[in-house]
Amino acid sequence: MSGAVALAGAATAVSDGQPQKAQLRMYEAKSAKDGGECGSKLHTLTFQFNPKELTIAKAAKWERKTAKGAKTAGPPEFTGSEPCKLTVEMFFDAGPDQDGSVVTAVEALFACCIPTEASHAKKLGSPPLVVFSWGQVSAFPAFITSVSAKYTVFAANGTPIRATCAVAMEEMPGAQRPQNPSSGALVARRSHRLVAGDSLASLAYREYGDPALWRLLAEHNGIDDPLRLRVGSSVLLPALDVDGAGPA
Repeated sequence: MSGAVALAGAATAVSDGQPQKAQLRMYEAKSAKDGGECGSKLHTLTFQFNPKELTIAKAAKWERKTAKGAKTAGPPEFTGSEPCKLTVEMFFDAGPDQDGSVVTAVEALFACCIPTEASHAKKLGSPPLVVFSWGQVSAFPAFITSVSAKYTVFAANGTPIRATCAVAMEEMPGAQRPQNPSSGALVARRSHRLVAGDSLASLAYREYGDPALWRLLAEHNGIDDPLRLRVGSSVLLPALDVDGAGPA
């Protein structure tokens, strides 16, 4: 898998009047104490439309001990937490980006359920880690536990052109959210409407003092060719989260 795959849904998150696209960022998993953490970035799945809803669940473990002869149980004692779990439904509708079929986009999700090629080479057999982000929702590094695809509309030749996927993911123990600009820990702050003479490098320098961060702007906005910016269009300018430093 490489590049970006458009995913589809229904609702919209808005920042400063500008819609934001939900994303599923994918990373190579690397070993960490008691689990794994995000390593090198693989690619980003950007939603064509945003999901109607998503569910994040977290459970705690408590134990109540009853002393011999006591009439009531003792106070609850915290014994640990269950991993966070996130479920989201994704809707796919074939268009030019899918070459008239939704199969490629669906298979990109299925591929998240198998070990990456890099981990195979190291004989580790680790799936990629994913981080879901949308507006103010920035979830935990997780691995996808299940993908269920339901094809609902087909072309005359049998090609699937519409599908709904239910995706479930679970927090990776020991993983920390990416915390440096190169890993993509971004939070949308505001937007800028492009005028003649603007470039991603000039925006990065004006916003962050570092023109080299133009790549993050390109990735965050789904811009494939930074030399072909359309005057009048808007570019989201995210805040950088670098261990609490940088733009807030």
